[in-house]
Amino acid sequence: MRKIALLLLVLTSLVSVAQAGDEKKTTSRNAGQKIELERVVAIVNDAIILQSELDARLTPVRAEAEQIADLGERKRRLAKLSSQVLDEMVNEELIVQAAAAAKIDVESSEVQAALDEIKQQNNLDDAGLAQALGAQGYTLQNYKADLRRQLMRLRAVNTIVQPKIQVTEEDIKARYDQMQRRSEAVSAVRLSDILIKLPDHATEQQINDAKAKAGKAVERVKAGEKFEDVAKDMSDDDSTKASGGELGWFERGSINPDWEQIVFSMEKGDVRGPVSGPQGLYVFLVTDIKKSELKPYAEMKDQLSKELRRRELDKQTQTWVEELRKKAYIDIKLQ
Repeated sequence: MRKIALLLLVLTSLVSVAQAGDEKKTTSRNAGQKIELERVVAIVNDAIILQSELDARLTPVRAEAEQIADLGERKRRLAKLSSQVLDEMVNEELIVQAAAAAKIDVESSEVQAALDEIKQQNNLDDAGLAQALGAQGYTLQNYKADLRRQLMRLRAVNTIVQPKIQVTEEDIKARYDQMQRRSEAVSAVRLSDILIKLPDHATEQQINDAKAKAGKAVERVKAGEKFEDVAKDMSDDDSTKASGGELGWFERGSINPDWEQIVFSMEKGDVRGPVSGPQGLYVFLVTDIKKSELKPYAEMKDQLSKELRRRELDKQTQTWVEELRKKAYIDIKLQ
């Protein structure tokens, strides 16, 4: 009878905690001692996301935020990071649930094949993989479960969203014409810059101040001032300030890919910024460009078709996830 009474006490405690929702789940081992089991940080339809799962996902990305000296700013940055990662996990859970509803599944052999490929790509044996996973807060079992969910999400997108993608001959020709007129026909650009420096682990206020200063530089140039004069007055780039921000010529593949996408889409005389970089925020001026001939349309058709389908798939997937969120019951309990 004593064992039965104790069991009922534990069950009653667990039911009470489940009803409370946002409280930590606890049970008693003996009088005066409580053991914390887990905290629920989100409910997604009939599934839950646990604090431990969120912590594991945060491990690879939170190191930089934890180096911020200002405690208030560090707390704000970590809270924002946690919210963003949890939002991604909610979206992922919704896709997994949609996959299950569509009877999409992934076999254990497929998970193992993906795991073997990861080991091969990273030149890891079983021990090395376990060590690498441990450093990221994972066990091998947990990682396999996560890998299976990743494969389910990919299969769901390919099964549910992919069939909706339509790319016509007209779409491909329009893309080719755009390439002839703009960025992909440009083989090299001559750049000048204005740098607004930011310290490591800048606060939100420092970032906002730098954006305002960069915006002011753009306004002055667009109002008619010479870029080189504004650079000499405002730039923090000691290596180019004296020359009015002159950086020289850059060919494709020679600069930051994020920058390349921006500056190679600019016309001669265009000013763009602020653009994030390793030292702070940048304002760019394209002073000259060099163009190269594109391959004939027939040779680029397949490549362009794949590019357009990939872009449309990303767009349609985002729309699909937004629809899933509207129909779902989502309760965020992150504190």
